Amino acid sequence: MQLPQNQFKRALAEKRQQIGLWLSLSSSYVAEAMAGSGFDWLLFDTEHSPNDVNDVLGQLQAVSAYDVSPIVRPASNDTVLIKRYLDIGAQTLLIPFVQNADEARAAVAAMRYAPRGVRGVAAATRATRFGRIPDYARRAEEELCLLVQVETVEALEQLEAIAAVDGVHGVFVGPGDLGASLGYPGEPGHPKVKEVVEDTIKRIAATGKPAGILTGDVAFAQRCIELGCLFTAVGADVGLLVRASETLAKQFKG
Repeated sequence: MQLPQNQFKRALAEKRQQIGLWLSLSSSYVAEAMAGSGFDWLLFDTEHSPNDVNDVLGQLQAVSAYDVSPIVRPASNDTVLIKRYLDIGAQTLLIPFVQNADEARAAVAAMRYAPRGVRGVAAATRATRFGRIPDYARRAEEELCLLVQVETVEALEQLEAIAAVDGVHGVFVGPGDLGASLGYPGEPGHPKVKEVVEDTIKRIAATGKPAGILTGDVAFAQRCIELGCLFTAVGADVGLLVRASETLAKQFKG
C-alpha cells in the first residue's frame, strides 16, 4: 500500500491558488456535505470549536472520498496533540499562535520522527493504513505539510525568522487575534487591521513561503490574493448557516 499524496502541499509548491472553507460545526455530516462544494481545502478547527480527536477522525473519514484536502488546526502548539492528529491521518496541520522561530521549530519537531524530530512512533495507526504502508516512518515527512499562524504584533516582529524555519511550509495570518493585538478586538475589518494584514501578506510572499488567511469579506479576500495570498479561506460553515437562515427568515417575517 502506498503513502497517500498530499495534494494541498503539492499545490502550494506549484504556487497554485487554493480556496478553502473553515469548518467549526464539529460534524462529520457537515464535513461530507461541504466536501463536494468545490473548495480545494477544508479546515477542521479544534481551537475555537468543540471538536476533539474522535470528532476530527470522523470528519477525515467523511471527506476521504472527495477531491478536497483536509487541514486540521490543533488547539495549541502541543507535541501530544500534533502526534494524535497525525496518527489519525491528518497530513496538513495549521498551528495557532506561533510567536517566534523557536516555537516554529518545536512544531516542526513534533511533525518529524527521530532523529530529526520527536514524534512518537506507532505501527498500526490510520496514518500507516494500520501498518500496511511498510516505509511510512521513513517517508511520512514527504507528504506532511506544516502551516503556522502569526496573529500578534510580537509574532509579526519575528515573521521572517518564523518563515525561514526549515519544515514550515506556509504562514497564515490570523486577522481576529491580530486585530485584538493591535488594539481593535472584534474588528478584523478595521482599516488599520487590514493595512497590517496586507503588509504581512506581502512580507510572507517576499520570503518565498506561501501566505494564507481566513476572511469572509469577498473584496478583501480578492485583495489578499492579488497581494500574494496562496491559500485563502473565504468563509466558515457557522457563518454561512447563520447568515443564510437569517436571510430566509427575514424574507417571510419582514
